This record gives sequence, C-alpha cells and structure tokens, in this order.
Amino acid sequence: MASVGVANFAPLVIGATGGSGTRVIARIAKLAGYNLGTKLNSAEDSLAFYSFHETWINPFVSARRRGQALTFWQSARMKEGFHAALASHIPEAERRGTRWGWKTPRSIYLLPFLHAQFAQLKFIHVMRDGRDMALSQNQNQLRKHGRAVLSWGERLFGSMPERSVLLWEKVNSQAADYGKARLRESYLRVRFEDLCAKPLETTAQILNFLEAAVDPEPITRAEITPPRSLGRWKTCSPAIISKLEATAGTSLRRFGYLE
Repeated sequence: MASVGVANFAPLVIGATGGSGTRVIARIAKLAGYNLGTKLNSAEDSLAFYSFHETWINPFVSARRRGQALTFWQSARMKEGFHAALASHIPEAERRGTRWGWKTPRSIYLLPFLHAQFAQLKFIHVMRDGRDMALSQNQNQLRKHGRAVLSWGERLFGSMPERSVLLWEKVNSQAADYGKARLRESYLRVRFEDLCAKPLETTAQILNFLEAAVDPEPITRAEITPPRSLGRWKTCSPAIISKLEATAGTSLRRFGYLE
C-alpha cells in the first residue's frame, strides 16, 4: 500500500456509471476547496487516468468476477501505471497539505484497488436511475467494459438496454456493497435525482461529507439545473420498461427507484 504522509489529505474520488451526473458533484467539490487537477475534459474528468483505465479496468474487473486476483506481475504493473497517472494528474508536491482528488466516472470499477492505495480514501458514488441510463445514447461503459463485467451468457442477453441496465445493476451494487462494508463513513452515495429534486438538502449533505464549512445555497443556485433527459424512461414503451425492471428490479428497489 502506498504510504500517505501525515501532511497529506486522503484523496476524494468521484465515480459512477457513465452519464450519471458526476460533473455537478465535481463542481461542488471544487467550490468546497478541493483541487481536482487542471488537465480536464469538458465534463471535468481527469485526462491523466484515461490510458490507465483503458489498460487496467477490464483485467482487474474480469479477475474479480472470476474470484481471482491479478498475477504478481500484473499487480506491480497496475500500481506503477496508477502512480504515474496520479503524478501526471497532480504532482505529489502539490498534493501536500491540500484537499485534492479526481473525478473520473470509471473509478467506480476500481474501488477496491484505489482503497488499497489510500486507506483513508473518500469516495462519492453518484447514481442515476438505471432505466434512464439504459435508454441513454451514452453506452460507452457497456461497450468498453461489458465483456469484463458481464458473463458470456449475460453478454448475449436480451437487447442493448437490457444489457446496459444489467451492467448498471452489477457495477452500482458492487460499489455500494464495498462502500458500506469497507469505506463506511468515507463513502457517500448521491442519487442525481435527489440532487435535482432536493438541491439544497443534498448539496448540504455533500458539503458535510467533504467537511467543508461552505454555504450550500449559492452553490445550489449557481450549479444545479435538472437536465431535460432526467426521467426520460417515463416516455418510453411500457414493454421496454417492463423488461428493464424485470432485469434489474432488485437494485432498482434497493436504491429507491421502485417500490
């Protein structure tokens, strides 16, 4: 495990399945005083981790799905690649004595690995209704990581929206289980729908988690605007929605999206 000096704050990591609304969470964190780096794309994702994720998410997730671990050589290379990406994101000297972290949605796939690097890691797990996610045009994570997350039979299952909601269920459930059992008070799950419906209350909850003495009201007013795509599943064919709910009903209920 990488050592973290007493003068260093443990990093904040923001992750989710793609298109969940992580950008606004990153904006809140930055306004709360967190340095999330400067090499960012338009969604505020750190560009430094892109190649690392492309290389290591699938081997890491595939091994865990099979109940196995990476080989010693793979583990060493993965750690080397991660720390090189981290140094590119924010050099170590700039992290000392500051609140820092990164926002890359795909960090959610590597939560156990990241926790092994930083024992005091803080993780914000952003979630959006799986029915909305399954009907999004953004299916990059299914395309890139479906082979790692889903079994051979699951990859042949149903339609693309059904496979998408299945990936949503597996990734979010695994992150929630790990966060509750291992990260505990250093884990916060935020539903994007709650941020839009109860912006002041939810922003205050995030700021409290970040231990930031910041007034949530101006942040709420400036940063939170519900997108037109929120709740898009409600206009979809009932037959399709029925299939999505049959596929991922357990997790939709667990996370408060189905009664």
